[in-house]
Amino acid sequence: MKYILLFLLITSVHGFGQNTIPFTEGHTSPKAHLSDLSWIAGHWKGVAFGGIIEEIWSPPLGDSMMFVFKLVVDNKVAFYEIGHIRQEGESLILRLKHFNGDLSGWEEKDKTVDFKLVKLEGNRAYFDDFTIERINDSEINMYVVIDQEDGSPEEVKFNYKK
Repeated sequence: MKYILLFLLITSVHGFGQNTIPFTEGHTSPKAHLSDLSWIAGHWKGVAFGGIIEEIWSPPLGDSMMFVFKLVVDNKVAFYEIGHIRQEGESLILRLKHFNGDLSGWEEKDKTVDFKLVKLEGNRAYFDDFTIERINDSEINMYVVIDQEDGSPEEVKFNYKK
């Protein structure tokens, strides 16, 4: 359950880490289009939180790129995420919701966890304390600032391969 608590606190931390950037008040998201992130599409797997992590991203379609995430520990689903990167006006936003292994939700019915776009630079998309980095066609990293059990923020790296 430790890993679930870490993800529940994901939005309460700002400004920590070498690979992430917080979205600050007064900042405006830059112009961007989904085609800028089409390299994320695919079936990705990695290891984290004592289990296997899996993300499946669709190519851009209908002003969004949808994804599903699954963490499997001891051959059982610990939790899922479903979300998207969505074209909103001239910029992008990453939104997600968490679900237990039985698909009962974590967030309230009409609530999502939102990450505004901070900037696109080279092989990286910087959302609010959440960065997606393209290593090559078959490897990506995701960096997320997460509160630890003691409340201190820590940037966590997730490495995925196709």
